[in-house]
Amino acid sequence: MVVLVTGAKGQLGQAIASIAKNYIEIDFVFCSSSELDISNLDHCKAIFKTHQPNYCINAAAYTAVDKAESEPEKAHLINVVGAKNLAEVCNEHKAILLHISTDFVFDGSKTTPYTEEDIPNPTGVYAQTKLDGEKAIQDTFDDFFIIRTSWVYSQFGNNFMKTMLRLASERDALSVVNDQIGTPTNAVDLAKVLLHIITFSISVPPSGVRGLFGIYHFSNEGTASWYDFAKKIFEINNIKIDLKPIPTTDFPTPAKRPKYSVLDKSKIKKNFDIQINNWEDSIPKMD
Repeated sequence: MVVLVTGAKGQLGQAIASIAKNYIEIDFVFCSSSELDISNLDHCKAIFKTHQPNYCINAAAYTAVDKAESEPEKAHLINVVGAKNLAEVCNEHKAILLHISTDFVFDGSKTTPYTEEDIPNPTGVYAQTKLDGEKAIQDTFDDFFIIRTSWVYSQFGNNFMKTMLRLASERDALSVVNDQIGTPTNAVDLAKVLLHIITFSISVPPSGVRGLFGIYHFSNEGTASWYDFAKKIFEINNIKIDLKPIPTTDFPTPAKRPKYSVLDKSKIKKNFDIQINNWEDSIPKMD
């Protein structure tokens, strides 16, 4: 069983690599953006011809939410054209695509968790390109799992947790937004779920797998503000700092963030029989 992972040097790609040894039934092929430019269809075709993957995990994405407002073409190229290219080559090689999307496809106007049936309403360039990427896959073929997730962090790459720890080493006080509500998601927990989906689908008949394809939501359990998240990070790492909650209006950004983006995980838990950790229990203690 060959699983191709794009975006291998990003935090999710590194998270998958960190647990790959636990899946002896899978031959992993990890491709960084320099090794596989998903926006280049010919490049995608060449890589697929060489490795003949059964599954492709697309962990490659343009994720600079604010920068996307001034680089819409670049965001579109990776998040839309790249997603479509992978769908096309997966279709050609009869491979199954696992594509990572985002809570940003919703506008955050709800006050209860978003389900897969809720209508997306993106409010920025990044969000729009991620939704357009989803649509490009759906328009190309049917053998996909689109996994929307939220507030991803880990010990790898650049993310909120690592930023908080760095700032805490430089400052005595920090102010963090407390009126955006979502769920922090450990990239390793996300990686485990992606590989569980693959191993689960291997174990059922092809007709059963076809009944599982579609859009899913996954994050850790529970809800938090960014302030709550920061507070727990410092608590787990025994860091003393003057942490102040502030409203979003005190921290303006080029891209609008969803005010509420908690995801309902009922579908993925039911279809794949998984247990999900609470966000507070998944934060690692960093040395």
